[in-house]
Amino acid sequence: MEQIRLLPTLLSLSAVGLVGIALSEGFSPTAYPDPVKGEKVPTVCYGETNGVKMGDAYSPQECLKRLNKTVNFYESEIKACIKKPLYQAEYDAYVNLAYNIGSDAFCKSTIVTRLNRGDYYGACAGILLFYRAGKEDCRTSKKCGGLWKRRQELLMQCLSNQEAESTNLGLLKPAKPPSKPASTASEDAQ
Repeated sequence: MEQIRLLPTLLSLSAVGLVGIALSEGFSPTAYPDPVKGEKVPTVCYGETNGVKMGDAYSPQECLKRLNKTVNFYESEIKACIKKPLYQAEYDAYVNLAYNIGSDAFCKSTIVTRLNRGDYYGACAGILLFYRAGKEDCRTSKKCGGLWKRRQELLMQCLSNQEAESTNLGLLKPAKPPSKPASTASEDAQ
């Protein structure tokens, strides 16, 4: 099935995108200290930090409700700042990133600047600019190496349709014009 870019207002996070967020964030029904920031940022369910206190506990159903509510919030936020059409995979990757870094950081990022200029590749590449967790450089830190892996996976997801698009465009290039036939001596004389 051919993929087309649609304005973000016409898109919703796909089921694959939702599962991607849940798997990336991990699940804990009870609040735990953030792996990098500690108890200053208690986390619960699927990476939820808003209004969470150590000791909080939720059922799996409550966690799914929280996840859906939070995803809906981030979707509305990024739809307001992205002005260019996106492939579903690009949209899912950007919602996933916004879920992790916050919509304010996402909407003020190089990603959105590049994207709104029409630089789709540069926007996807901008995902890798978010390699820190607090003061930790997750490209080298053992505390947050999973975050760097997640960024690389989001980059590949974001580029997936662009790679297919490039391949298809290569197939659609006009053929080279036939080479000029070698002239004969009689044609040269004329």
